Amino acid sequence: MPLPRRIVLVGPMGAGKSTIGRQLARELGYHFLDSDRVIEERCGADIPWIFDVEGEAGFRQRESAILKELSETGASVLATGGGAVMKEDNHQWLKQDAVVVYLKASLEQQFERTRKDRNRPLLQNDDPEAVLRKLFELRDPIYSRLADIVMLTDRKSPRLVVRQIINRLNPRTPRQRRKVRKEDRNHA
Repeated sequence: MPLPRRIVLVGPMGAGKSTIGRQLARELGYHFLDSDRVIEERCGADIPWIFDVEGEAGFRQRESAILKELSETGASVLATGGGAVMKEDNHQWLKQDAVVVYLKASLEQQFERTRKDRNRPLLQNDDPEAVLRKLFELRDPIYSRLADIVMLTDRKSPRLVVRQIINRLNPRTPRQRRKVRKEDRNHA
């Protein structure tokens, strides 16, 4: 089975999309793209500033335009922002010529990985755990519906997750192919 032209990583904050995406792209010889970094580069401002000035709606509008543009790239791994799936219009850009991988992390893991990060505007409040819980309840069904592959990231090194993704994309032996089919049935 040939590798897909594009691999799109979706999932919540703290799931490891940027870290895993960068390593996956390097391993495959693909170009790595991070939609949040592209937005910051184009705006000349960081995401918290964009949220402060334009609000979440302004940011999401910019995000949609970037996702549309990046859907035209060649061999690439795209790490998306956690909320990229919230606009129905974005789904076509995420799925276009791509395999969508949902990097799924528990609420505990998300909180542990994001608790000191000041670059996440949605978590800058008195109860970031409650925000993560609410976002997970809202977004998890959407991530799951869009995903071609669901990959759990809790207590796994980025290197292991990258290996597992590559094996799911292109199982090499009959035994590996049977294992992937069995995993797919268990996740269905």
